Amino acid sequence: MATATAQPVILERLPRSRSLRLPPWEKLTPLLLIAPSVILIAVFVYGFIGATMRTSLVRWNSALPDYTFVGLHNYQRLFQLDRFQADLANTLHFTAIFLAGCIILGLGAAVLLDQRLRGTLFFQNVYMYPLALSFVVTGTVWRWILNPNSGVNVILGNLHLDFLKSGWLTDTHTALNSLGIAAVWQMSGFCMAMFLAGLRGIPEELREAARVDGANEWQLFWRITFPLLRPITLSAVIILGHISLKIFDLVYVMTFGGPGYATDMPSLYMWIATFQQFLYSRGAAIAIVLLLMVAILIVPYLVWNLRGETEQ
Repeated sequence: MATATAQPVILERLPRSRSLRLPPWEKLTPLLLIAPSVILIAVFVYGFIGATMRTSLVRWNSALPDYTFVGLHNYQRLFQLDRFQADLANTLHFTAIFLAGCIILGLGAAVLLDQRLRGTLFFQNVYMYPLALSFVVTGTVWRWILNPNSGVNVILGNLHLDFLKSGWLTDTHTALNSLGIAAVWQMSGFCMAMFLAGLRGIPEELREAARVDGANEWQLFWRITFPLLRPITLSAVIILGHISLKIFDLVYVMTFGGPGYATDMPSLYMWIATFQQFLYSRGAAIAIVLLLMVAILIVPYLVWNLRGETEQ
């Protein structure tokens, strides 16, 4: 009877192949590839931010440079101005209208389009069309629509609804809201696209299981669908929020800050102070304030997002 004897398997550590060792020039290749981008960003982004910050700390209030250091005097003077205080209040008001309008209309349109009814693709394209326009084009069109002597007022007059007529862009009580309507018209399609992508990513089995458990459509939306859309909602708030904080072109075209300071914004005042009044230090101070406002909005989101990726 033959017996098989197992031969012992001896594992030997093979010497590390020299071919796996990267030569020094290959180690430098990735650094050389990203070096131009890093240099350009360092110079044209952070370098200009540093130059702007320096300008905000000196007395440069004429066409001729004056680098006399004054510390935070420009910021102190800026926050004492009635115009800048009005600008900050207008920004908060506009941001509230802009965010609420875009998110509510975008979410509502996304829910309707997610029903996959006939003509969904057509209405989706129609809703996305304003995104192809710039704020300058949007502002020009809506300035015509809201002209007191034409547009909406003419339609209301023909319908015998004269009590609804208004000086949309000339009345201090309605000008800022009218500005918000134009901005919402353009950017609500962006929210619709984000929410629609999120809705299409929710498993249908999850919804069916909730229906089997007795949940109606209202409960299904608020207890399952909407909580799953919270990351998208947060992203929309961050993106739209920083757009509203630095809005310029729409205001410039539609109202130029008027009537009075009713629609004035920090970005518009920064442009006027810098390029019309030659108050370069004040314009730089406004720019730094805007930078801090945007950073306060974006940095916590970036930290939260990075922490989530690290945990995963």
